[in-house]
Amino acid sequence: MRILLDRESNLPLYRQIKDHLRQGILSGSLAPETRLPACRQLARDLGVNRITVENAYSELEADGLVFSRMGSGTYVLPSNPLPPVLKTEAGASWPFWQQSLPGRNAVTKLAATEEMLRAAGHPNPINFASGISDSRHFPAEEFRKTLQAVMRRDGIAAMDYGERNGYGPLREGITHILASQGLQTRPENILITAGSQQAISLVAQALLKPEDVILVESPTYSIAMELFRTLGFRLVGIPMDNQGMQVEKLEKLLQQHHPKLIYTIPNFHNPTGTCLNSARRRQLIVLADRYNVPILEDDFVGDLRYEGRAQPSLKALDPGGQVIYVSTFSKMLMPGLRVGFLVADGPVYDSLFGLKRLSDLASSTLIQRALEAYVTVGRYQAYLRRSCQIFRTRRDAMVTAINRYLPAGVSFDPPQGGLHLWLRLPDALSSDELLPLACQAGVAFAPGSSYFPEGLEEQGWMRLNFVASSVEEIEDGIKRLGKAIKQLQKRA
Repeated sequence: MRILLDRESNLPLYRQIKDHLRQGILSGSLAPETRLPACRQLARDLGVNRITVENAYSELEADGLVFSRMGSGTYVLPSNPLPPVLKTEAGASWPFWQQSLPGRNAVTKLAATEEMLRAAGHPNPINFASGISDSRHFPAEEFRKTLQAVMRRDGIAAMDYGERNGYGPLREGITHILASQGLQTRPENILITAGSQQAISLVAQALLKPEDVILVESPTYSIAMELFRTLGFRLVGIPMDNQGMQVEKLEKLLQQHHPKLIYTIPNFHNPTGTCLNSARRRQLIVLADRYNVPILEDDFVGDLRYEGRAQPSLKALDPGGQVIYVSTFSKMLMPGLRVGFLVADGPVYDSLFGLKRLSDLASSTLIQRALEAYVTVGRYQAYLRRSCQIFRTRRDAMVTAINRYLPAGVSFDPPQGGLHLWLRLPDALSSDELLPLACQAGVAFAPGSSYFPEGLEEQGWMRLNFVASSVEEIEDGIKRLGKAIKQLQKRA
């Protein structure tokens, strides 16, 4: 037990020990029936006389906080926990540095949406605001058996740090998966990360400094934008259409803003669901090379294709070191796995590896080993095929329900893959104003305003996740959404 003692204080040492233990007991961090260290052991650990500890224990017992069992030791008695600290609405009792922390818009909006849906109290809430796939679809029991098999096979090695850039056989397996998708790389160019979010963070920190400019699609992934803002970078939006980023408008922005990074989601873009066409992909590579700007390619669900022709990744078109590619298993398999990876060539890999070690030393080797044992190329491809069949059915169900229950003025393009459908409301209605009405009806969505760089916000868009709900939930949820839109139209 670690107790900080101030030997220069006027307060006796036994009182300092007593006060420390008393606070732990009253706050609940020392639970009832917890056995306190033996007096002799605690005295040796703290470098004090054994009588000092005995006096502390005696006072705690006199206060009714502990009791002694003959021949067994000293134990914590049940007690009333400390009352909660009362805060004013402005949080004035918190330290000033906590009161002055900046707000986090995108994260707050996502949490507020979920809280709004819960607070509405609908008996069967339906959440289209999610950014993940359907975890109910994942064969959890099979993965549990894989974890047990890995523990039996590898023993204590499965609990060590392991290779700091990631478990070697997993990195080898990822190269095979990427090769099946047309991207050739080597295990030494792969760095395992805690989901693609950490990969994006590492790249941003390695390549930029505060006040540098990042070009992002407008709209784009809201949490990435919030990360960039938190790190002090400036965002400049590139317009989009139904073929992805309007690359023909990129060169002027490159000349005007001299960005240090281009962040793009070319496959089943978040939030629009669009795919960058082949000609624009090649032109993007050419322009990035001409203006010496790295590209961060976020391919978070590029393998969830339901129809249409697959496009090569930007990394596959990269002539050498211009593109850093990030992807994840969390969206496709289980969000709690928190296993992503990046692919980088050249000296930048060493910079990213160093930042990764500073960030968290290493990703969980147990989860990596279990994932490698579970995800052979054949098994992964089979899982993808099953998932695509299920999710395509759900996408079609949402498209049908929208056409049936929403006003004729809504507009959208059915996505060819991914997780989301990007929909525009009619009559200049605001999705931010619609959200409370929808939550009252028992359905939530992600308002589109969160996905645009500052100054470019548009109020009429919403993002709908169609893979995380059943066909029946989708139909019911869109029906509720239609009623909420009609209610908003009457107000307008």
